[in-house]
This record gives sequence, C-alpha cells and structure tokens, in this order.
Amino acid sequence: MPPTSPDRPGTPAPAEAVAPLMRGISVLRRLTDADGSLSLSDLERATGLARSTVDRVTLTLARTGYVRLDGRTVTLAPRLMELGNAYLSSVRFPRLLGDLVDALADELDESVSLAVPDGEDVRFVHQATRRRAMSLSFRIGDLLPAERTAPGTVLATLWGAGQWQAWRERRAADPDGAGFPSLPRRSRPADDLFEDRVDAARADGWALDDQLIEPGLLALAVPVRDPAGGIACVLSVVSHTSRHSAQGLRDSLLPRLRDAAAAMKCRLRDAPPGGTAPAPGPLASWTAASKQELGREFVESLARGLTVITAFGDTGDALTLSAVARATGLSRASARRALITLEHLGYVAVDQREHRLTPRVLALGYPPLSRITLPGIAEPHLAALAGRIHESTSLAVLVDDSVQYVARAATHRIMNVNITVGTRFPAYATSLGRVLLADLPAAGLGPLLDHAELRPLAPHTLTRRAELEAVLERVRAEGYALVDEELEAGLRSIAVPVRDRAGTAVAAINVAMHSSSRTIEECLEQVLPQVRLTAGNIEAELHTAARFAHVAVM
Repeated sequence: MPPTSPDRPGTPAPAEAVAPLMRGISVLRRLTDADGSLSLSDLERATGLARSTVDRVTLTLARTGYVRLDGRTVTLAPRLMELGNAYLSSVRFPRLLGDLVDALADELDESVSLAVPDGEDVRFVHQATRRRAMSLSFRIGDLLPAERTAPGTVLATLWGAGQWQAWRERRAADPDGAGFPSLPRRSRPADDLFEDRVDAARADGWALDDQLIEPGLLALAVPVRDPAGGIACVLSVVSHTSRHSAQGLRDSLLPRLRDAAAAMKCRLRDAPPGGTAPAPGPLASWTAASKQELGREFVESLARGLTVITAFGDTGDALTLSAVARATGLSRASARRALITLEHLGYVAVDQREHRLTPRVLALGYPPLSRITLPGIAEPHLAALAGRIHESTSLAVLVDDSVQYVARAATHRIMNVNITVGTRFPAYATSLGRVLLADLPAAGLGPLLDHAELRPLAPHTLTRRAELEAVLERVRAEGYALVDEELEAGLRSIAVPVRDRAGTAVAAINVAMHSSSRTIEECLEQVLPQVRLTAGNIEAELHTAARFAHVAVM
C-alpha cells in the first residue's frame, strides 16, 4: 500500500516517496501553524502520528538543529530558517529588489512588501515596515488567500480556467478561511466580487485591498514584470485608514509605486544569470554519524530529505537531479526519492529535468521565526552556558555610553549576581561595554568618550581616558574583555562580542561571578572557551535568521 502524508489525507503518495520525510514535514507544519511550539502530546494529536513516531521525528529534528526539546515541549529553532532561506535565495527577489523596497518604504513612510503566488494563494517574501504604535506588517512566508489581498488580485489576472476552478473548490471546502491561521476570520464575504476586482485589475494594472483582510487595513499593489512580460512578483504598499482613505492611497501613491515597479523590472532584466553549479558537498555525511550514535531513534531518511532543500539557493533557482546529489553528497537514488516526495507535497516543482523550490517551503517554520529577536535567539544558549559553568550569564547591547541587559540566565546559588533585564550600566566599567566599545570605529568611539563621565564606581575602576583607550586596544586585539572589581567590589566578569553577518559586534555576552569563585587564570582557562563557544552558537543562528529577515537586537 503506498504511503500517505498527514498533510494530504486521502491522496496516495508515489510508491517511491519517503514516508519519514513526509512525517517530518507534517510535524514542522503543525509547529508552524501553532506559532512555533507544541507539546509532544499536542503534536501527536495534530499530526495523527503514533507517539513513538513523533518522538523519533522530533529527536531527529532536534539533532539537525531545527527544533529544541525542553522536557515535553517542542519549539522551532532559528536554524530551520535555512530551508526558507534556500527558497528566498533561489528566487532572488529579496536580494535583487530588497534595497529598492526598503528605499520606497523610507520615501513613502509606509510599509512596503513583495509577494509571490503559491498556487491560488499568496506569500510575502520581503517587506520593509514602519515602526509605529499602529504597525502594519505581514510575516514573511505566511499564506494568505488571493481574494483578500491586493497582490492576490493582481496575480489572479493571469489565472487560467484550471486555477479558477481550484480556487472555487478551495473556497467551497473552506468557506470560513480556517486554512489561513495567520488571518482573522472573515467578518464579511471577501470573494463575492473577486472576479470583478480581478477584471478591473487586469484593465487598470493595479489592485486595491480596501479592508478585506481586517478593518482599517488598506493595501495598493502593482505587478513587477519579468523580462518576458509576465508577473515576476507583486509590489504593494500597506497603510491604515487613519492615514489614508482608499481613494487617497491610490491617488497619492500609485504613480510612485508604478515608478518603483518599472525600476524593479529593469533590475531583473539587467541581473546576471543566477548561481553556479553547486560544488560537491558533505551535507549528508553527518547523518550517517548521527545514525551510528543514536541508532534507531535517528531517522536518517528524514534528515537526508531535508538536506535536499538546502541544496538550492545560491546555486540558482533550478537544479538537475545530478546537481542535487552532488551538492548533498547523497546517492542519485536517495536524492531522487527525496525530490519525488517534495514534489508530491508541493515543495518542489519539476520542469523536464529541472527542479525548483516553491514558496511553500516558507511554510516550514519561516513565519513565526521571521519575527525572532536576538534575545530570543540567545536565551536558550545562555541557559545552557549557565548550566555548564554554574554562573550567571547575560546578553547586552550598547545604548549611547551604557550597556543595557536584554537577556539573562541566572544560576541557583546563595551568592548570585543579581541583575535584571533592562538594567543599564556605564559601558566603560563593564566587560560587556568594553567589548562593544572596542568594536566602534575611531570616529564613533572618540565622541562617545568625550561625553562620558569616567567616575570611580569601585576601588579599581579605570577613570583615566588614556588607560581606558589602551585597555580597549587590547580588547580589540584579544577578542575578549575581563573586568575585575571595577563596577562593584567583589564582582568579576568576562565578555566576548556577538557579531552580525557583516562582522559588526551588535551585542556581547558575559559571565559574571564573585571574585572568590574563580581566579583570573581559571576564568581564562575554564570560562572564556565556553563563552566563545556560546557566542559562536548564537552567531550561527543569528546569521541564518538575519539573512532575509530583520532581527531586532532588543
């Protein structure tokens, strides 16, 4: 009997489909729909899988770094975003057009997005948002119904009879929109005049969403044409009725939106061909080692199937079977079965010998993870560090001439360093601050020190600027800072930077302890390597999460 997928009940999968891969994807989908976290029991109920299967799947996903297990709770981890990043990199719109979207948002002072079709629905692949009390934004990767969005109306102008029929069947099967958990339920029908709005969009070249998604939200969309004249993606601006009327939004912003779409068409036309042939890679080699270590609890075919998705991306939007096998290190037979499975589930599209990722890959955790912050990334790593060394550890950022604590992991000790999130200390007297000050360019550090009051906070506080600058130079060279009883008598701490994708120190982590806990030599020999390891783990997830999404540091 051919395997079936929990995501496609009643639809037999091809005989060569990889059943464990289908089950693993079902678990990731249920976690995504639940905003990133579920108990093992809830996963069992949501997927319809046996508990033993759920346990093996989640253990395998944890081994890949795609989920975290905390007791009986399973939570999506930032590394999972590498799957969605593979699609976003392969489609190239965020990389080629993102700066134009960001500039337009600055010019209009409104949120601006790029959207692509996913079957008869819509997913956003890039957006630049405005920070206001009334903030309007969509999560990258959320699935939205075409009939309730301006981009969906534009995309529907190209539908043929088959897509219209599929849309009508979807509407009949889900009249309340339950299949779109990211949206509020319909307060009024959004599809009664959808075909009329599509006809108007086809004639006018633009579409307007007048509070179809939710009351107060307005959106205006225009197509971005590819070199052949088709619709590559859709550019839209989102606002609120407190700022514009529907007609006012159209009258004031449509000309600028069209100009931006024309510039994007030129950018796509002039872009060089995407990617090169993937080099041979060892992506599958670690699965064999994991299988040997964990035995039957590790589902090797699931892990290997997911590596197929990561083979796409910078290599270009289309890969042959041979290229996928070469990039992953899988045999052609294993790569072929994984591609057949992914095609069956809608994550890969096939055109003759070429395979492409579809926007549906973004459904594997990207929407909830696209809103993750640096403190959210750091917290589990800080907790693990505190558990290993039995000392308090923190993440802080530089705010003017102070450091502000944004994440903490304390230990259960009678004598403990008691600092809460939000606390601020003068940067010059802390290990966290010195790491961040040392990373500043001279043009930024000089004026900051000019205005800083270097006053004694403890018996050993450095208060002479020349001495402080010499210490910062050493911190810059050594990559860490150790401060001994300069902020408070008896307090010793050691810190290292956390760097973004560009190599800039955007935050720092430290371990703080009473000076009687460890000698300075023990701090350097025992604690510093662990702090550096933790910073590296945080940076790895930060770099993945920030590749196509904004990661706030506070």
